[in-house]
Amino acid sequence: MNSTLTFTLIQSDLHWEDRPANLRMFEEKLSSINERKEIVVLPEMFNTGFSMSPSTLYEEMDGTTVQWMKAMSSKHKVILTGSVIIRESEAYYNRLIWMQPNGEFGTYDKRHLFSLGGEDKEFSGGDRKFIAQVKGWKISTQICYDLRFPVWNRQSKAHDYDVLVYVANWPDKRVHAWKTLLQARAIENQCFVVAVNRVGSDGNGFSYSGESCIVSPMGKVLYSKANEEDIFTITLDKNEILEARSQFPFLADADEFVIL
Repeated sequence: MNSTLTFTLIQSDLHWEDRPANLRMFEEKLSSINERKEIVVLPEMFNTGFSMSPSTLYEEMDGTTVQWMKAMSSKHKVILTGSVIIRESEAYYNRLIWMQPNGEFGTYDKRHLFSLGGEDKEFSGGDRKFIAQVKGWKISTQICYDLRFPVWNRQSKAHDYDVLVYVANWPDKRVHAWKTLLQARAIENQCFVVAVNRVGSDGNGFSYSGESCIVSPMGKVLYSKANEEDIFTITLDKNEILEARSQFPFLADADEFVIL
């Protein structure tokens, strides 16, 4: 096990429903990063913005964006993650892709669909978690609205994961909830939280202030950036997790449950 792991967060505006422009933009941003990087996190629906037009914007798993992720991951020798609109078996999914430099990948389909925005009428929800393993670290991936549902994120007594990664398009109007819930997820699960949100405004007139952030297992905000594009790299130390769990073994007292 390696005790350290480096994350790079890319907080960016997005070109509304313009896949080629977004892929060009993120390719330039990836090439501009000079720091050592291992895992690069992009926003939710990073190639289109949070659109409810999957029938015109969807790709399949052999489509342009997944191939682009494969090429970028290989070129920069990083794990690259973010979500895209995918069609599979005649259904549409808000799917996070976890792309590795060797071309192998994992996926997570957003479980909690944002009914207030009509996502539940256009997309199908996922029914399984995805926990990646990197250098002895376990990383659980989540998408935006999943943040509001702590049972789905809940750590077991066996310590299922060390890092919760969220990719999002979370509007500025509710950003206080975003910041508060991210800290709560870190504290209650005794893990790091790495969360990437977008900035700017979308084609529906919603504004986004970003507030991408990294939170420690004790709930301390290690990084946060509001209202502007930013690229931030941080190296996390697993000893900080182990120390928190050892000094405060709260998870040993947690309720056991099964999600049906």
